[in-house]
Amino acid sequence: MESGDRDVIGGYGGDGTVPPPPSHAPSVGPPPPGAALRAAAAALLNVTGLGLGYALVGRWGRAVVCWAATAVLLWVALPADPDGVPAGVLVGYLLVLLVAAVDGGRIARRSAVGGAWRPGPAVGLGVVLLAVPAGGAVVYGSARDEAREQMLLERLETGDERVATASRQPFGEAKGEYGKALDVYRALGEDHPGSRAAKLVPDRLKAYYDAVSAPYAKKRHCEAVAPLTYLRTLPDSVDRKLLGELAVWPDEPLAESLYGCGVSRLGAAGGGGAELGELLRTFPESASARRVAPAIDERIKSQVAALKGADPCAATTTLRALGATASELPADSVKKLRADADKGVVDGVYACGVDQFKDGKFGAARTTLTDFARTYKSDGRAGQARNIATAAEIADDRPAAGKRLPPSKRPGGARMELVISNDAPNTVEVLYTGPVTGTVTLRACAGCERYSASEGARRACGASGRSYPKARLRLPAGEYHFLYKHGTGATSRVDSYSSGTRVQPGYTYTSCTYVIERSPLGLDLPRLPDPIQPVVSPWGAGSSR
Repeated sequence: MESGDRDVIGGYGGDGTVPPPPSHAPSVGPPPPGAALRAAAAALLNVTGLGLGYALVGRWGRAVVCWAATAVLLWVALPADPDGVPAGVLVGYLLVLLVAAVDGGRIARRSAVGGAWRPGPAVGLGVVLLAVPAGGAVVYGSARDEAREQMLLERLETGDERVATASRQPFGEAKGEYGKALDVYRALGEDHPGSRAAKLVPDRLKAYYDAVSAPYAKKRHCEAVAPLTYLRTLPDSVDRKLLGELAVWPDEPLAESLYGCGVSRLGAAGGGGAELGELLRTFPESASARRVAPAIDERIKSQVAALKGADPCAATTTLRALGATASELPADSVKKLRADADKGVVDGVYACGVDQFKDGKFGAARTTLTDFARTYKSDGRAGQARNIATAAEIADDRPAAGKRLPPSKRPGGARMELVISNDAPNTVEVLYTGPVTGTVTLRACAGCERYSASEGARRACGASGRSYPKARLRLPAGEYHFLYKHGTGATSRVDSYSSGTRVQPGYTYTSCTYVIERSPLGLDLPRLPDPIQPVVSPWGAGSSR
């Protein structure tokens, strides 16, 4: 070949200049020298998320894609959220970096690095720049942890607000709110034990217990029973390690409140038996439980003493309640106090009836003392109770009979005879009170009739040859009051009749009971006078129909 026509490969050109290197690695043939180092550098630079591997080999479009992916990640991740970056976004971004690293390494392996870049320094720069995503991850993790701490502190504050709201309401209404606050504290303490919020939970639980048990601090024992009982159940649902000493704290306050509430209700409606029974069953060895028997015993003694006071009826009612409460409680030392209360009730019923009589409550006195005589037949006061009941029944119609109690002892001295005849077609019960008190019943008069108002006093007990039912009383001298009660054979329109007279020594007295027809016009007829004419004109007693 001629020298002017030969080709030159890898040397100078015909004009003596050096040709530029190819911009891309040939698609075939061996890669340019330093390919492995270039590939590592590009891959490392792309892993940083900054797209510098593509920039190194001049692939700017691909670099923009890396920048966009990193921007999207930063937009989603910032500001730091307690839950961190969504898993889908994070996985997608890591896939982009992996693809970019592989793709950048592949391109750099086939391409020579132009300009001032050299593969060796590029690898060093890639290693250094890896600190950017690593450091960013650390910083982001710290920010995320702080965001989580703030979220937990906000939850703690929510629980505090619920406690504050509940503390301004009665426990029955606030129990649900207290429960929600406890759920917050329990979740923080048990699910996030290392958080700043969890470290504050013990103090919050102390404040929680103080808020719930506020009635106890104010010595409102009955009001404190329910919240303290609630606090005592919390160890069943909350870790005892979290509660610490609070787990057993409610026991003593609850025992004290059950005692205080129960004792305050002794003798009243309810009697305190529920609270004291709960105390003796739940805390039988407590100091409060040991105080129950002495407290009931003291209350019984005070009410027995009150029987001599101004209101024995109220004291009797209290004694009944105390006895019932004592018998219901589980401790034998308390049950035996029922006998003391029952003994006081016996005295109290009698004292109550006497007091009612003195206060002019004759109907109540009659009921009370009649029940006393019927219930306590062996009591030495049963007879006197019947006498006072009889006097009360007379006084209910004739108040003068209730000016004084019937004498408890029968007087001595002379006795005058009173003969009472019955001229009524029905039985008659005669009640009398004075120096002596009693009752007598006259059977119905066979063949006797009712009289008109004008003829009753003149004709009563005057039929010759007729045998009238009679009762004979021997009475000491004194003022007497009588009540004539028409019984079997009388209609509901036959009135009882009361009268009074004075029995004087040396006389014999008679009385006749009869029934007169009521005015057909329904007018009330005047009551018959009480003639006091011994022997010559016996006093009479009548009723109208």
